[in-house]
Amino acid sequence: MGTTRRARKALLLLLVWILCVCGGIDALHGDRASASASLPPPSDRTQSPNEVEPSFTSGQQQQLKKKKRSRADAVSWVTLQRMFPGSFVIWGPRGSRRVALTFDDVPDPRFTPQVLETLARYKVRATFFVVGSRAAAHPALVKRISREGHIIGNHSYDHAVFSRISRYAFEQQIARTDRIIRPLIGYSPKFIRPPYGEITPYQVDWLRSRGYIVVNWDTDSVDWKSLDSNRILINIKRTLQPGSIILQHAGGGEGQDLSGTIAALPRLITLLRSKGYQIVTLPELLNRPAGRNWRSR
Repeated sequence: MGTTRRARKALLLLLVWILCVCGGIDALHGDRASASASLPPPSDRTQSPNEVEPSFTSGQQQQLKKKKRSRADAVSWVTLQRMFPGSFVIWGPRGSRRVALTFDDVPDPRFTPQVLETLARYKVRATFFVVGSRAAAHPALVKRISREGHIIGNHSYDHAVFSRISRYAFEQQIARTDRIIRPLIGYSPKFIRPPYGEITPYQVDWLRSRGYIVVNWDTDSVDWKSLDSNRILINIKRTLQPGSIILQHAGGGEGQDLSGTIAALPRLITLLRSKGYQIVTLPELLNRPAGRNWRSR
């Protein structure tokens, strides 16, 4: 009997010890969470303009950020469009059956030439948003895009998330890309597309004051998910309407396959024309010039 009591007492002490240890671990985790919460928001942190956003080279990270953006930003885009009429754009005029095809993350030798060949075959002009670091690596491809009659826009230097970087880093993303693109195409692009569509009111206002227009989209192909052509067309048709700005990609990150985009493009052009849509560039849709006149001091 005495042996049984001692065994029970030992078991009870062991349970108490385990609970204390677990409580200490929980408290430690709580302290870490509190410390993390006390960090300044990303937009207030400093970042070197030479830092490369890892999401642009990681397909999984890019997909994660895209999902976060698609869940949270639709209302904020509408708000920005109201705050900055004509300087932040999601769609064009709804009164005429015109739409604009836009392609992000160029130039990319794997996919951009194939997109250009299809557009030439169907006599369609589009708008391409150029990443500065890629333009520096493939200048001839940027020149080809422009030479074939397409419009060039600025898509940052290294695909950084604008809302998460310092003011200086943001301004350098724009200026550095502009310095690379301008000698290649003969003008300073007026249209800016922020990576992932992420941008703050301050950043829109800064761009507006320097003659830029921020252009996001209202029709998303979601082709960055490496979808097949059927799914891409379904996604586009879901929100397509007069004045739509259609987002596709002619360049990708590591592990991304845009063969679905290339296969869907002839079908998309045929579909749009069969429904009476005229496919135009952003300057034609928005009645604004492709280049800006503002000169830095």
